[in-house]
Amino acid sequence: MTSQRHESANGEGASPFVELDRTTWSRLSDTIEQPLNEEDIARLRGLGEKLNMKEIREVYLPLSRLLNLYVGAAGSLHAATTTFLGESMRRTPFVIGVAGSVAVGKSTTARVLREMLRRWPDTPNVELVTTDGFLYPNAELARRGLMERKGFPESYDQRALLRFVSEVKGGAEEVRAPWYSHLTYDIVPGKEVVVRRPDVLIVEGLNVLAPARPRHDGRSGLAVSDFFDFSIYVDAKTSYIEQWYVDRFRSLRTSAFSNPESYFRRYAGLSDVEAVETALGIWKRINEPNLIENVIPTRGRAQLVLTKEADHSIRRMLLRKT
Repeated sequence: MTSQRHESANGEGASPFVELDRTTWSRLSDTIEQPLNEEDIARLRGLGEKLNMKEIREVYLPLSRLLNLYVGAAGSLHAATTTFLGESMRRTPFVIGVAGSVAVGKSTTARVLREMLRRWPDTPNVELVTTDGFLYPNAELARRGLMERKGFPESYDQRALLRFVSEVKGGAEEVRAPWYSHLTYDIVPGKEVVVRRPDVLIVEGLNVLAPARPRHDGRSGLAVSDFFDFSIYVDAKTSYIEQWYVDRFRSLRTSAFSNPESYFRRYAGLSDVEAVETALGIWKRINEPNLIENVIPTRGRAQLVLTKEADHSIRRMLLRKT
């Protein structure tokens, strides 16, 4: 199969995306050298992920090339703008958004892209920030009655996230973000992520492609995605993601959950049956409703949709026409 354009001669069924299967997509990097080795891949692989050299070569290598072309095009546009204005302005960072469900593997995608983009000579400085750092601290979530809504849009300090991304995009010399610990399941007081004028900033999170919320005065505000130069949505069937979430929960009993400092220490001693029941309960109560209500509706806003099969491999790509 080659690319499909999803439209008939009379325009019916027209889509803003071009669909490519993995075979077609992988050919786009035939002449590019593989920059990562097995040790790199083992370090980048998320829990439960099936990331391997073949996936890197056939999926992520073409993607890094595409992003490199976009970065170059943004540089050309910047040069044209400075020529038009007759001013000398420093180029601002290229910002990439990576969205998708809990347990779908978006964090792995973001980490792989960071490592691969660093290998391109014109983008050696690539930073990755997750929106977890902009969750309200647990004490504040509890005060607002939102602990069971953690990960939903209202559980984030949207103003702080917008301010952070806009300052980076505006060319600030140094921008700081809160540090989130997945071990303690909370913001770590006094610890920060520091970003210093990167060539590329990757922003990864559940809701990074959400549209702006209407303001109290009825006017439309800004969305984080307004500052993105490129955006990616990591997609899969909800049934696949549910199974991945349960599998990950079971695996974490003997790793992160067993740490005495873990917020989820109480789950470490669960039997297999109890672990599955507990994970499914959390999924059905929190993660699946958030996915359906808030995350999936943003998929169509991405410039690239990467669709995974049950084995975690990416098999289909939808690339927005420009």
